[in-house]
Amino acid sequence: MKMRAISLIITSSILVACSTANQLQTITGPDTVVPLHQEGKRAGRYHNLYPGEKTYPISCESDCYPSNANLICETEAENCQYQGKQSNPQLNTGFIVRWLGHAGFVIKTPNGQQVVFDPVKEQFDSPVDLAFRLASGFYRKPGDWLTGSELKSLDAVMYSHIHYDHFNKSDIEEIGNTPRYLTPLGMADNFPSGGFNITEMAWYANTKIDDLTVHAVPAHHFSSRVLVPFIYEDHDKDLWNGWLLEQNNKTLFFAGDTGYSRHFQDIQQKYGDIDICLIPIASYYSEDNGKWYRYVHTTPEDALSAADDLNCKVMIPWGYGNSTWKMGDHSSHSALLRLLHMHDKISSQIPLYILNEGESIAL
Repeated sequence: MKMRAISLIITSSILVACSTANQLQTITGPDTVVPLHQEGKRAGRYHNLYPGEKTYPISCESDCYPSNANLICETEAENCQYQGKQSNPQLNTGFIVRWLGHAGFVIKTPNGQQVVFDPVKEQFDSPVDLAFRLASGFYRKPGDWLTGSELKSLDAVMYSHIHYDHFNKSDIEEIGNTPRYLTPLGMADNFPSGGFNITEMAWYANTKIDDLTVHAVPAHHFSSRVLVPFIYEDHDKDLWNGWLLEQNNKTLFFAGDTGYSRHFQDIQQKYGDIDICLIPIASYYSEDNGKWYRYVHTTPEDALSAADDLNCKVMIPWGYGNSTWKMGDHSSHSALLRLLHMHDKISSQIPLYILNEGESIAL
């Protein structure tokens, strides 16, 4: 009897383990791009489409952060709310965009699907969370989060890359295994176990969620997730990307973390003018390493150049805000001040729509 009981326990444990194993699909093909180094020390590691020295169409050189009467702050460029009068571009796309803060967005599509980009509720996964607090003395104020009804009706979760401020395992466990998870190549082994349905996608691969087409598109960035940044064993092991949603001949683009490069022009040439563009404007500043920060993050003026390359009908910026990590920024809203200033200075024709964390816009 004892042996039979032990056998039943082992069998049950195996069944539970099997039932919680993640499901993985990988989408590559002749029309996709898998940007791997083929030889040398970096063989098997991913790379950007356009490496090397960069020249930028526009650069703010001085007086880049003038105050703006529409940005109401508790202290200088800190803890702010944008209260400017804005007109809805009335694009009639059917997309509804809600900003959670930093890179997190909840998107309701024209035909009713609900997806989320890069949701991160708290600061970081443990133990990096504690280490960051002890090292920096800074704790990120949480942004907005998905409501109970949003969690229940979520069709897909899309991650742009594995950096801690874009990908949090505890959030995945809270969201659960009902929605599909779409990621760049190589990311699935970073997930917790739990029966998650994961699809890894090469650049320019696409998949369907009912009648919603999801395209994985290039970004200009890098990846690492080890405790000590830039250790070679982890560096660029997983790919990074942006996302393009397409439904009813309307498009919404999420850039992911990215620097400015010719990949924006490539995306426009492949998919045409983009209706709604969600483009980062922050984390580009560093007194010690500003050149590298800008290489992998768009400045506000780089974001405007990208929006121009994409012929965006409206641009919604992200990365600034009261829930930012302030990694490579002067303050919580300095990047927004610079964006508003440069948009006026260069007489940009790209319409902006500014959100505060938790706000929505139907476009």
